[in-house]
Amino acid sequence: MSEEFQDELEAINSIYGDGCLVPASENSNSNSNSKDNDKDKKENGIYILTPPGESSSLRVEFPPNYPEEPPAVIGTNSTGEGGKRGDAARELRLFRQALGSVYEPGVVCLFDALEELKRLLEEEAEQRQRQQQQLEERLRSQQEGADAGDGEADADADAEKDGSSAAPLENLLLRETPPPWTVSDPFVELRSTFVGRCARVTSVAEAEAFVQHLLATDRRVRAATHNITAWRIRGRDPHNPSTIHSNISYQDCDDDGETAAGGRLLHLMQLMGIWDAVVVVTRWYGGHKLGPRRFALINQTARDAFVKAGLVGEGDGGGSGGGGKKKGGSGKG
Repeated sequence: MSEEFQDELEAINSIYGDGCLVPASENSNSNSNSKDNDKDKKENGIYILTPPGESSSLRVEFPPNYPEEPPAVIGTNSTGEGGKRGDAARELRLFRQALGSVYEPGVVCLFDALEELKRLLEEEAEQRQRQQQQLEERLRSQQEGADAGDGEADADADAEKDGSSAAPLENLLLRETPPPWTVSDPFVELRSTFVGRCARVTSVAEAEAFVQHLLATDRRVRAATHNITAWRIRGRDPHNPSTIHSNISYQDCDDDGETAAGGRLLHLMQLMGIWDAVVVVTRWYGGHKLGPRRFALINQTARDAFVKAGLVGEGDGGGSGGGGKKKGGSGKG
């Protein structure tokens, strides 16, 4: 354990209360089946983190040279008593997102990550409440006789032309709803940090909106050196979005200045058979050129996000679809 981590451990438990962050071996609720003794468990660097005010706890592994390398969120340790269905999964997803947003090589990050988690939870709760109110108002308006008419039919035809599908009512409120990103663990090499995010989507419009929402709401992502994106989406019947057109697909990518990275990211999705998903790999340049190694790190980060999201193995092979777009730029290397 580094001196920085030891000081951080004491500070976290002082600020948020004893038991906020403890070694897995000292947590009586730990679900670990390891037969190692307590000393070995501590040396493995696995800790139980109970975010303040939340019912669930998380398993976090700290590498020996933390904070030079980021901690890894292994998963949920306990859902706690009185927790609602889905709370633990949401806290796990948002803490991974928070950690990926605040971590910087060489700087302890738990306090900032916990504060960012608190902000994300509050923001999501407010947005869910706002979404519910808008849904109720919209449904009430429809029940009072609002008629979709020919306008919706025209919109469906336009959607079919540009590759988007008739979205369910919830998707019409997309701007008020945070996209359900699954966030990878941060990958660090020579002080460059890579973080991947992926989400399920059913239309090109939805994929574009998710990326725009991310850039508009996360200042660290917006200020990153590169945000490399790719998506693969199967065509759907605009009148029945559950019906997939096997001979129609939409694929696109964006280098964001990291030459050829978007195409490689899209190629990874093709090799893995991943459909109906958008992925964003964010890179913060650390001052040292990585050469071709950066492409392996970009793909490794994206793959980690795909695995965490449960997307691996879902694809059916599909068609090859259209080509990708790539913003010009030489990249940092």
